[in-house]
Amino acid sequence: MPRNLFARLGALALAGFAAGCAGTVVPPAEAPVAVAQSAAAATPEQAAAFIAESEAELRELSLRSNQAGWVAATYITSDTEALSAEAQKNLNVAIQRRALTARRYDDVQLPAAQRRKLNLLKLALVAPPPGNPEEASELTRLTVGMEADYGRGQYCRAAGACLDIGAASRIMATSRDPRELRDVWQGWHAVGAPMRQRYSRFVELSNKGARELGHPNTGAMWRSGYDMQPDQFEAEVERLWQQVRPLYESLHAYVRTRLVEQYGAQVVPANGMIPAHLLGNMWAQEWGNIYPLVAPRNAAGAGFDLTELIRRKGLDARGMTQYGERFFTSLGFDSLPATFWERSMLTQPRDREAVCHASAWNVNDEDDVRIKMCIEPTGEDFVTIHHELGHNFYQRAYRVQPQLFRNGAHDGFHEAIGDAIALSITPAYLKQVGLLEQVPAPAADTALLLRQAMDKVAFLPFGLMVDKWRWGVFSGQITPANYNAAWWELRNRYQGVSAPVARSEADFDPGAKYHIPANTPYMRYFLARILQFQFYRSLCRESGHTGPLYRCSFYGSEQAGAKLATMLEAGQSQPWQETLFAMTGERQMDAGAMMEYFAPLKEWLDRQNAGKPVGW
Repeated sequence: MPRNLFARLGALALAGFAAGCAGTVVPPAEAPVAVAQSAAAATPEQAAAFIAESEAELRELSLRSNQAGWVAATYITSDTEALSAEAQKNLNVAIQRRALTARRYDDVQLPAAQRRKLNLLKLALVAPPPGNPEEASELTRLTVGMEADYGRGQYCRAAGACLDIGAASRIMATSRDPRELRDVWQGWHAVGAPMRQRYSRFVELSNKGARELGHPNTGAMWRSGYDMQPDQFEAEVERLWQQVRPLYESLHAYVRTRLVEQYGAQVVPANGMIPAHLLGNMWAQEWGNIYPLVAPRNAAGAGFDLTELIRRKGLDARGMTQYGERFFTSLGFDSLPATFWERSMLTQPRDREAVCHASAWNVNDEDDVRIKMCIEPTGEDFVTIHHELGHNFYQRAYRVQPQLFRNGAHDGFHEAIGDAIALSITPAYLKQVGLLEQVPAPAADTALLLRQAMDKVAFLPFGLMVDKWRWGVFSGQITPANYNAAWWELRNRYQGVSAPVARSEADFDPGAKYHIPANTPYMRYFLARILQFQFYRSLCRESGHTGPLYRCSFYGSEQAGAKLATMLEAGQSQPWQETLFAMTGERQMDAGAMMEYFAPLKEWLDRQNAGKPVGW
């Protein structure tokens, strides 16, 4: 997840793009009056001056807020929370004031770049504060407090041991005892319940701010940030889901059959939904941790275990991160600055609480890039490092743009870059960099593809439904009285997973997922799962790869690197459709590359599922 000016506004550690400062705050309630009084006098020259002033002010506020947010995320105390909340409030209020004033220039004839800057400014806030300063402060306290509560969250078991999300997730990943898994699942999900009332108030205040900016609600405002109408975007993501749904349903049916064999039909229904606690992940969003339970019986194994390779090599957090850096430098990018290594948090601090959820930061929107992560010597973290560094290299590339264009073409682009690089972590690449002695024979391809699908494909419906839930909440279609029921209705419908224990409106299971209390839009992750394959296929073609797509690694290809750099440097300076076309030759997000990548696996899954129920 990136953290800078427009990637994170609205939550404690506003991820990658932004930062705010403690300074004199001009009450935003004054802005609409000024707009009304002087709308007739607005000129192109005034608009240009306003844009320049806005970029300068937000650049300074961004630095202050990111500095405070970084400390609050890496050193959780009531004092650092308060400092971050103040800095975030000042930044949010300044953006709200600027966004309201920008409406003065709606009817002024402007060059396309200036018009785009004004539109982006009006869409900058994830949680737009109301014009009332007291309500703006309350909104900030709510967002900062909920994220901090998540970071401090623990499940204390009857035996006395308390588990944070890292420890709880390790049990979910490794235990094969359904009773223990159910206990840990239930224990962690209790973290969300105390947030329920505050979240409802947060929605109310955020919607008020969105309406003041001319949007029906915050969800509609989020969907307006994709260079298309909100309703068009909602239809677009549903179209993408329908493209990949047959692949997901084939994977779901196969995994369900194997889990019935593992746990019995009394635990896993043979033709129904899979209980969410049995899929190796707290939210059943990625299933790779249970791969040993579903690995192909009559096919060659993957031939290697990346976690074992990392441990055998004796790699620590810094060493793992250096592998990620070298991938980018092999493409022609500059090395990370010395400050990256001095200022990043690569391991969990021993002396204090910190938010371990991985994120990538650009504190000064220039070259002060960092990652915050509690790295363990695992294959999963090896891939996550590549993902987070993708944000950092993106941030460094678009620093050539004006402040308001320093962002991904859309937020899914930001998430997809590192994942496209990670798809190149093939056996051939691992051998090339000295982690693997021998590339497995082609007979191992089914196992490798299944292992990839257990994360890449399994994630898709969860990535879609999180924001479908929030869009419903913001629009009022989902009311506080049925927050939890609506959450599980979507999970049932899209994921085909069920709650392992009875749930009620006394629970608030959305709050047990970081991105809900942190108010981080989630659709970007669904889009990134689609886009990463589009990017990957394009870079593979540029590198001259021939053969099955899934065997490609463009490591070391400066031709691929040059194409990637061109896309990254464009930032958000033009509609994403144009940036996508320059990269891939396509102007529409499309799951065709993903389906091509997994085509051999889909055929294999369908053979395994022959004669068995598919769906739920």
